[in-house]
Amino acid sequence: MRRTIPMLTLVIVESPTKARTIRKYLSDGYLVEASMGHVRDLPSSADEIPIQFKEKEWARLGVNVEDNFQPLYVVPKSKKKVVEELKKAVKKAERVILATDEDREGESISWHLLQVLKPKVPIARMVFHEITQEAILAALNHCRDLDYNLVRAQETRRILDRLVGYTVSPLLWKKIARGLSAGRVQSVAVRLLVIRERSRRAHKNGSYWDLKAILQSEQASGTFEAKLVAVGGKKIATGGDFDPKTGKIAAGKDVLLLEEKEAIALKEHLQDKIWTVSQVEERPTTRKPAPPFTTSTLQQEANRKLGMGGRQTMKVAQSLYEEGYITYMRTDSVHLSAQALAAARSCVEQMYGPEYLSAKPRQYTTKSKGAQEAHEAIRPAGSSFRYPRETGLSGKEFQLYDLIWKRTVASQMALARLTQITVKIKVDPPVTPLTEGALDAEFSAHGKRIDFPGFFRAYVEGSDDPKGALLDQEVILPPLKVGDTPKCMELDARSHETQPPARYTEATLVKTLEKEGIGRPSTYASIIGTIVDRGYVQNRNKALIPTFTAFAVTSLLEKHFAHLVDPRFTSQMEQTLDEIAHGSTEWSKAIELDNVQDHIKIKIGKFGSYIEATQGEEVFKASIPPDLTLADLQPEQVEQLLEQNREENELGVHPETGETIYLKIGTYGPYLQLGEATKEKKKPKRVSLPKGLKTEDLTLAIAVSLLSLPRLLGTHPETSASVKAALGPFGPYVVHDQGKEGKDYRSVPREDDVLTISLERALELLANPRPDVVRELGRHPEDKKPVSINKNRFGFYVKHGRVRTALPKGETAESLSLETALTLLRTKASSKSSTKKSKTKKKTTSKKKSGSRST
Repeated sequence: MRRTIPMLTLVIVESPTKARTIRKYLSDGYLVEASMGHVRDLPSSADEIPIQFKEKEWARLGVNVEDNFQPLYVVPKSKKKVVEELKKAVKKAERVILATDEDREGESISWHLLQVLKPKVPIARMVFHEITQEAILAALNHCRDLDYNLVRAQETRRILDRLVGYTVSPLLWKKIARGLSAGRVQSVAVRLLVIRERSRRAHKNGSYWDLKAILQSEQASGTFEAKLVAVGGKKIATGGDFDPKTGKIAAGKDVLLLEEKEAIALKEHLQDKIWTVSQVEERPTTRKPAPPFTTSTLQQEANRKLGMGGRQTMKVAQSLYEEGYITYMRTDSVHLSAQALAAARSCVEQMYGPEYLSAKPRQYTTKSKGAQEAHEAIRPAGSSFRYPRETGLSGKEFQLYDLIWKRTVASQMALARLTQITVKIKVDPPVTPLTEGALDAEFSAHGKRIDFPGFFRAYVEGSDDPKGALLDQEVILPPLKVGDTPKCMELDARSHETQPPARYTEATLVKTLEKEGIGRPSTYASIIGTIVDRGYVQNRNKALIPTFTAFAVTSLLEKHFAHLVDPRFTSQMEQTLDEIAHGSTEWSKAIELDNVQDHIKIKIGKFGSYIEATQGEEVFKASIPPDLTLADLQPEQVEQLLEQNREENELGVHPETGETIYLKIGTYGPYLQLGEATKEKKKPKRVSLPKGLKTEDLTLAIAVSLLSLPRLLGTHPETSASVKAALGPFGPYVVHDQGKEGKDYRSVPREDDVLTISLERALELLANPRPDVVRELGRHPEDKKPVSINKNRFGFYVKHGRVRTALPKGETAESLSLETALTLLRTKASSKSSTKKSKTKKKTTSKKKSGSRST
């Protein structure tokens, strides 16, 4: 009998984790493989540009601007093996299902897979927003065709970002510093931070005083607070009444500004007077639970409640999705499916009782501009929600799942019912120092009573304002009625200063970007990560502080590319991309630094930020320490940095060379310089001060000794090679220098002095095994040099002279033999040799081409 070969269906997803989870739900007739993300992209370097396009002017862009902005796609070297494996899998299959994520990026990955693999068997597109058995099997029965509108929208975004980045970035390299980059959304985000910092620097503080009383009710024990709000019917000035530009009371504000003297005098007048309750108002209110999470609100809340950055939040959420714990984590929608509503309401009844359930299923309306991506909010996966304690999760995964579970369940709970209480208390009219007559003083006390907690039992949304977080806590006031006369137990005069607008946190920046329609929420985490990594921003205690580089770049872009950093332009572009995704627009149609003082400029140089000041015809410069931002830089610090460089602090004359020795302050601290820069000697000898040596303890003798480094101690008895003592970036060290044979280094311990260490002590240190050497394998048969297994922060590696190679998978530091190590070293050495030859060949070819053109 002829054996029937079962039909094989190939399912392609993006990641190995997602593939492993889906494999559990499919039968043996399915082969699930991962593409490891995109398999094609625009060329990232000149090496990736196909030879037939290298001479084209547009080739470096990867976009043919001469032919309707057609993109040039290549398969990166890192993806060639993946593509080969997928092609082999396609040959075995009788059907191919593209099961990448359901957003624009996922649709694009599927399209690129189709273009690269060119399957000759039927293909289908499968989408799902959660990885459960029920969802996967349902998706298999409802496959569709590729959505080319989504593909075009993603492609247009990629082309736009490439054109902006590759056009503007070279200008930044030329005008400011190499390595900088500009991006269509990234640059707008940086500008928002810079604008906020400018407004903080322009802010003028205003000061005001008020009174706070601690009162005790006649009928009940316990005390409560009350604050002075008016005198003689005139409102007392508070922070909101000041003009931030002047630090004075804003025009049109009819308020009474208390100064220190007046506040203290008023306190003395009121201390022993009769306090009478003049008004009690109780106002019932309700609070509605926040909607289930979107990508943006999840990042905001994880930042506030868990202290997680956007990158970490999305990484953990991706893991939870791929392992089947939550629904797809890139979404703008707050909608819940009927299945999810039933699951959430079941959790409410079981955990809190039917009285905590909302009267009917509650749905929310998506408010973000151009909402897109998946069609459901982020929620626990499945038709019944796993309780957090039953998941087996731990660490950040547990915390984030717990946050998502509580937010989803709370959305189906009853409203919280509260009563807001306001009590007005008047003090018998005193004769005040403020006016000639007697005026009454009015104090106000505020309380809040939670009559029914409702969804508060499960979840209370976080707040960017620490004071705002108190709004969800009860503030109990004793029973009070009009005519009561509480006793004043304490009365304090308090000083206040207005504050500049708060700096952005990751949460508030994400909120602003989404509100303004700038970029897509799914990209916010990578955008913030990029501007931090590139040195545009420092993240201090959750506050995002723009650096000098951010100010320089923003000023340059505002001057030359104003539209690129205009939030309205970026927002409009997002709307256009949405229209392309919906098929209503053709894709092809979419396509000076701040001064601290007048005579002082801040510039960005090759080695970082520095101050330049002009006095007459003299120009003084001073490096700015890398941990100092514009927000920290005050005029006094500027003068101090300049003064240190102006003084040129001459220590004396070198006894051997006759040159002056200077003490200077650089980007990384104080250093010594021998002589001055001249045409003949452009780079005078310099040496940093060792850690622990203070500038005030520095003498001429110590300076001469430091400038003598590296110091020859003698020769090694075994090799006759030199042994030296020197000072490096990581501290003092001794080195056994064998020239081409290599160098052997050891750090000098704290108990030794690099300036006085002897040859004998250096040989003793060199005889000790290196701290990074884990195991000596033996001698190399060719040159008799040691072969060892070493360890650094990246892991274990084999070392022989200057050749290093990582341990292969399956081998450990204990199991690797000398024979295997020698094979690894030969392979590494041959690959280095071929790479060197290739580079030499390229240089020769380049020179020939250059020569022929010049001829």
